[in-house]
Amino acid sequence: MARRDPTDALVLRMADAIGGLIEFWGFKRHMGRAWTVLYFSREPLSAAELGERLSLSAGAISMTMHQLLEWGVVRKTRRPGDRRDYYEPETSIWKMVSRVFRERELRQIQVAIEAFEASLAELAELARDAAGDRRDQVRFVRQRVEFLLGIARIGDRLLRAILSGQNVSALPLKNLPPEPD
Repeated sequence: MARRDPTDALVLRMADAIGGLIEFWGFKRHMGRAWTVLYFSREPLSAAELGERLSLSAGAISMTMHQLLEWGVVRKTRRPGDRRDYYEPETSIWKMVSRVFRERELRQIQVAIEAFEASLAELAELARDAAGDRRDQVRFVRQRVEFLLGIARIGDRLLRAILSGQNVSALPLKNLPPEPD
């Protein structure tokens, strides 16, 4: 019977903590747990070894590793004479976080900006045909959309500045004018 390393329980507690953090960010808990076990391993691990350490089925580990590979937070490697795939972690936290910011957060901000801009174009058409209370409603909605568009553009600029390594000030957000009436 193989003797367990005394750090195994500690690593699993860390894996649970990081798994919770990753889940909070909108990813699957197992992704954070698997990355953590790899991060604390001196050697690359096979899917079977990861599954055993995390008490996960072969299917769950396979899906988890596929997702981690897609996000670039683990790499496949081989051992001479062994046909199995082994995995090692990306250890640059900045590289992992910046990829998520670029591929997820920036993309979502761009989707919002496009929706706001399309709404403004539609509102401009509605304003041409509107009169009285209807015109006031269109103006009110337009002001709110313009406000949200401004916030989205600030978020886009701040995130791009962070990703390019620039110093970032929160003043553009702090100094936002009050929302229009």
